[in-house]
Amino acid sequence: MMAEKSSLPLAADRVRAYLTLVPYLLERGQVSLDEAAREFDVTVAEMRGMVEKLTVIGLPGEGGYWQQPQEMFDINWDLLDEEGVIEITNEVGLRRVPRFTAREAAALLAGLQMVAAVPAVAGSGLVAGLLAKLSSAAADAPADVVIAPSAVDHVRDIVSAAVNSGVAVSFSYQAPDAATTTRTVDPVQVLITNGQWYLQGWCHLREAMRTFHLDRVSEPELTDIPITHADDHLPDPFRSIGDDDEVNVRLPERLVPLLGDFVHADNSDSHDGYVTVRIRMADPRGIKRVAGRFGGQLEVRDPQVARAATRDWAAAGLALYAHA
Repeated sequence: MMAEKSSLPLAADRVRAYLTLVPYLLERGQVSLDEAAREFDVTVAEMRGMVEKLTVIGLPGEGGYWQQPQEMFDINWDLLDEEGVIEITNEVGLRRVPRFTAREAAALLAGLQMVAAVPAVAGSGLVAGLLAKLSSAAADAPADVVIAPSAVDHVRDIVSAAVNSGVAVSFSYQAPDAATTTRTVDPVQVLITNGQWYLQGWCHLREAMRTFHLDRVSEPELTDIPITHADDHLPDPFRSIGDDDEVNVRLPERLVPLLGDFVHADNSDSHDGYVTVRIRMADPRGIKRVAGRFGGQLEVRDPQVARAATRDWAAAGLALYAHA
């Protein structure tokens, strides 16, 4: 009789499977052979063989030639033979792996909360699982992480619901120096750049793909219009940047390196210890977040919409101290 072909033919595949199998079994505590086989896409016989081989794996002994019993993996043989359930009763080495500090875990948790705002990820359960694993992987309990709600959070929630329901979303849109318009959009993706959130989708009004700054969106609502343009080509979200979207800033020469990639040889001029930089931005009002890094040392010179946004943003921040 021909032997059943192994679903793990390569040695590299078997090594990867073993490296994943042990953490999987330790996390589950007890798991049936059938369930583990399905999870690793192998036969039940192959899974039993993998589990049995764990018992000859352990820490290197003295001189690398022998091990003490407590230095080897062991399993509950009675449970495996009688009920077909896998349980590791002795594991070696894995508890001594480096763990995240509370600060590191908190930083990763904050990043995951930001990722959870993306419609393709929201509601998938993936982030919730990662959050739980990060919390358990920290050396100390991570500090409670709170991401302050922003004006675009509600918009992202509606867009996410629209994507998941397969319907268009409608909203009021206020472009700079233009009248407010009502848009109906087939949402395709939400992206973030320079701390700003954007929606890309098919605009029924313009009959083309458009990029919308979520800070300019208000009164979002789900519609009953099915999404029909989700597979259309998405253009470069910021290809329409023109001269009106150029922001001029002035700052001390010593601080120019803090602007990083915003500064190029052809967009900056130096005079009397100060440098003027012309920065291209999809939304000139986004310069407020850049200016906030300089503690009042960066001056937004024009356009007026950028100056006003920066001034209002700074005033709102100062007002928070009055209520502290």
